[in-house]
Amino acid sequence: MFQVLMAVWALLLGMTLIMIGNGMQATLMGVRGAMEGFGTLELSVVTSGYFLGFLVGSRLAPELIRRVGHVRVFAALASFISAGLIAFPILTDPFSWTAIRVLLGFCLSGVYVTAESWLNNAATNQTRGQVLSVYMVAQMVGLIAAQGLMNLGEASGYFLFVIPSILVSLSFAPILLSVTPTPAFETTKRMSLRALYDNSPLACVGTLLLGGVFAAQFGMASVYGAAAGLSVAQITAFVAMIFTGSMIWQFPVGWLSDRVGRRVLILGLAAIGSMTTATGYVVDAGFGVLMGLAFVTGGVANPLYALLIAYANDYLEAEDMAAASSGLLFIYGVGAIAGPMVTGQMMEMAGPQGFWLFLALVFAAITGYAAWRMTRRPAVPVDETGSYLGVLPTASPVAVEAAQEWYVEQAEEAAAEAEEAASQR
Repeated sequence: MFQVLMAVWALLLGMTLIMIGNGMQATLMGVRGAMEGFGTLELSVVTSGYFLGFLVGSRLAPELIRRVGHVRVFAALASFISAGLIAFPILTDPFSWTAIRVLLGFCLSGVYVTAESWLNNAATNQTRGQVLSVYMVAQMVGLIAAQGLMNLGEASGYFLFVIPSILVSLSFAPILLSVTPTPAFETTKRMSLRALYDNSPLACVGTLLLGGVFAAQFGMASVYGAAAGLSVAQITAFVAMIFTGSMIWQFPVGWLSDRVGRRVLILGLAAIGSMTTATGYVVDAGFGVLMGLAFVTGGVANPLYALLIAYANDYLEAEDMAAASSGLLFIYGVGAIAGPMVTGQMMEMAGPQGFWLFLALVFAAITGYAAWRMTRRPAVPVDETGSYLGVLPTASPVAVEAAQEWYVEQAEEAAAEAEEAASQR
């Protein structure tokens, strides 16, 4: 593990700094937006702008990289991110913020694609799983650390916008000065959404709905906190607890995934999410209870994403997995764009508790659909399913495809070991 970390430490440090900057600006939108008098619906559109830009960027970034190269794309996009973060406190109107958020989403998507290409290129068949796991942890650590930095200044001023801009600027150095080999960028073949749905309806529908859940957690949690009257310290602790749950729950869910039927686990996690968020809606919870709800809600949402990808893989040939992951990311992005706007509508109608109502209804929809799909075809036996790797919704297609490569390698190794054991009998 030490040798693995030494090989990719610069990439991990740079991406952690970028995630800190991204996490700070996401929380700042809700807190500062409320101070500027933005309505819930306006903030929901601002939030959706990020995911719109991210979706477009994930489709166009590979073409940019092929045209001008990894280094130029990374440096240019990261510069736009740094400038965009500084622009927020200068252009304090919903239209400008939405435009900046679209730009940030586009640029961050391109940065992820570029950095994750380098990361995947630095990994070997033996270390890919470890590298991706450490990378996912680094992303979560960055998002959690961002919430702590939110308490270093006042959201009404400029200081908290300057910090993420500086961190993003500093992130260039370890990556650009230490990464020498430029990876080849290959085009992944496409799979039609119809073919993907026919292969795994649950993965498609579940991923679409889960996109709305993550977008609401990532972008609207701070809006909810401000509307509910929480202090800045409480809002940042609430958001940090969502990401803490996301990181910690990956491990037990991953362990269970290799021992319990995936549909059963998907249904169970979605049901836990529905009951937990419904509790948040009907109960006038104190701050301590809110922290518990955040931990569970974040804990079930992110592992569900990885489970749905792994579940889709169980019905795919190895050569189709990368194409399927690209399709699932697109579906997820569509859900992420719609999620904040629906959440904003519900918060307009039901007050701050509309945040929990939206999450409860979406989790309930995933639960119901998973239960119905269990009656439509038999499950893949547990001993025939592949390995689980905790891919996060913040990852680009490159990281997801790298996880698919690792998934295939693990399956091939398991098959070879089984064949060898059978020959020795």
